[in-house]
Amino acid sequence: MIELSIFDLFKKIESERRPPLGKPEWIIAGLGNPGKEYDMSRHNTGFMALDTIAGINKTDVRELKFKALCGKGEIAGQSVLLLKPQTFMNLSGDAIVAAAAFYKIPMERVIVIYDDISLPVGKIRVRAKGSAGGHNGIKNIIERSGTDVFPRIKIGVGAPKGEGELVGWVLGSFSKEEQAVLADAIDRACRAAEEIMIGGCATAAGKYN
Repeated sequence: MIELSIFDLFKKIESERRPPLGKPEWIIAGLGNPGKEYDMSRHNTGFMALDTIAGINKTDVRELKFKALCGKGEIAGQSVLLLKPQTFMNLSGDAIVAAAAFYKIPMERVIVIYDDISLPVGKIRVRAKGSAGGHNGIKNIIERSGTDVFPRIKIGVGAPKGEGELVGWVLGSFSKEEQAVLADAIDRACRAAEEIMIGGCATAAGKYN
């Protein structure tokens, strides 16, 4: 048995942390708003999911590039750029489209994870394309990219009781009861993202919708 010196051990640990070389084949973007005041808001559910994916795959998402926090990692044997736009929700497309253009990644390989008020807390829905459905982040991505054909994973955050309460609702936090249900939904959303990469949207939708 060969014993490693302390220097060899540090090199080994560093190499295990090092992201894979080469151009990303996919982008997974979580939508939200930057700033600690928004950290646990319903509108930042996409950020929460992206952070979970990064943690599972031991990827640092701290490099500031494309007006976003980015990190390169490997999921399902494929190189992936994890991305959190720092443009605020309504301009999410600026960061996502810039990153996709730089790496020449087609929008069909850009997975977007975000909150959806039309779904109850705990539900997720996978779609390969579609309209913005009133979500300003998705609306901006469609406008900037010129297409609505990109995979997305919606995570339910529930709906406010009144129409005038929408802004306060999405910028508000989850209740303690909702947080446990949300954690399970985020876990399934992360697995759905990986399934999209492996088997496509239809397969992921069949398993997780």
